[in-house]
This record gives sequence, C-alpha cells and structure tokens, in this order.
Amino acid sequence: MSRTLALFPLQIVVFPGEALNLHIFEPRYRQLMRDCEQDQLTFAIPFFQHGSIKEYATEVRLLAIEKVYPGGEMDVKTQALGIVRIQEFYPQLGEKLYAGGLVKDYPFESNENRLVNEQILQRARELFVALDISKPLPKNAAAFTTFDIAHYVGFNPDQEYEFLLTLAATTRQHVLLEQISRVIPVVKEMENLRNRAQLNGHFKNLIPPKI
Repeated sequence: MSRTLALFPLQIVVFPGEALNLHIFEPRYRQLMRDCEQDQLTFAIPFFQHGSIKEYATEVRLLAIEKVYPGGEMDVKTQALGIVRIQEFYPQLGEKLYAGGLVKDYPFESNENRLVNEQILQRARELFVALDISKPLPKNAAAFTTFDIAHYVGFNPDQEYEFLLTLAATTRQHVLLEQISRVIPVVKEMENLRNRAQLNGHFKNLIPPKI
C-alpha cells in the first residue's frame, strides 16, 4: 500500500535500527522537524549521490529535538525504522517547504541466523581492535543485526546502498562476513607497515636464522 512521506535527502545511507543525530540548519528541514514533533510524523531519508536521489530510502522517526539555537538551527535525535521505495517524487510537499514522495514499504527479512551472527561478531571484534574503534559491540548475537555494523566494515557508499537493499537475511550475513574477512588482513598489513616505518633508523636486535 502506497503512502505519502516527507523526504529529507542526505549524502549518507541510513540503516534500519540506526540511531541518527542530526544538526538541522535549513529552514525547510527545521519546518519538517517541527511538523514531525507536532503531528507525530515520520519521514524518509533517501541516499543522494552524483546529483540525484536514489530510488530507495529509509523511514525515520523523530525522537527528540535536543537543542534549538538562537538562529533557529537545531540538534535532533532520530531512529531509523524500515526501508521504502520512492514511487513518485514531489520537489515540494503541498504548501510545505520540504520535499515529499509517494512511497511503498520495501520489507526485508529481519530474522537472522544467530550462530552466523556470533561468527560475524567475533570477526567484527577482531576488526575493531585492529582499527582501534571504540564502538561497543553486543556481548552476544541476541541483540545484534547485520545492519548494526554495516557502517564500520569498509563499505564504500555504493556498497552500503546495495547492502541496504539486500532483502534476504542469509545474503546480508554472507556479504558482511565476507567483507570483514577481506578487510582484516588489509588492516593488519597496514599496521605492520606503520610499525616498520616507525622503526626505520632504529638499531634492530635481529636474531639470524640457523643455517
């Protein structure tokens, strides 16, 4: 079933379940936040890239307007919900300043294999240590989905968008596990290169091999 949502295009991919904090400065989007607060509306964030809006977007709800600045700018907290497909785009939604569109839900499989997610978490911890990322990870897979770490495994924006559109849970798990397994050796090799560069010029205590 189609419905109308306000659209807030951004140059980022937003994943379902993601907590997104935004600094709002344009008058049209300040108006949108006020409308969401007053009427309990949701809106969609489509990925904007190469001068155009992508066909799929993430529906988002406003949690709170945390701060309003003297000039009208605001800091807001939002929560991503699900994925929608934009069927029609309206540069202006009625008399509002912001854009809108006719959208349809794009349902994805949310039930992921817990054992596979345990493997993903284990590899993700290894990757985060190598990258010195302090983002906390769940202790077990019960409170984890593949979307939770998709921003932190080395995907480029196009890959993130493709990952967003991957409906099958098993496929998402496979793609994520493969990506992490590919990135870890690269990160470790970069760390080795960094360490060797730092040691350049030092006296080295090397043990020669027994020949």
